[in-house]
Amino acid sequence: MRADKNESDDELRARLERLQTALGKQEAERRAEIGGGLPVGGSFGKALSAGFTVLSEFVAAILVGALIGWQADLWLGAKPWLLVLFLGLGVAAGFYNVFRFAASKNARGDG
Repeated sequence: MRADKNESDDELRARLERLQTALGKQEAERRAEIGGGLPVGGSFGKALSAGFTVLSEFVAAILVGALIGWQADLWLGAKPWLLVLFLGLGVAAGFYNVFRFAASKNARGDG
């Protein structure tokens, strides 16, 4: 009884290994057919990081400008002119941040 159980366990393990190998081959073939999916790391990761940095700096500059303008309007009662003025300054600061980021990337040769 004990020997039969060991043999069946060994057979099951061997079969499982064959199935895992076959599944791995099929997965590799499928990835090769569709181009391997999105690349992980490397230039894709750097581009994604740069994009999030630019987006966050641009949005933050606009929000800070809008908050300063809104608060100045509340204090000075110049609604909505200071909000419009500081919102415009926030947009300009956001574009300047993007320009500065792109210029520093080009100076370093990161493209």
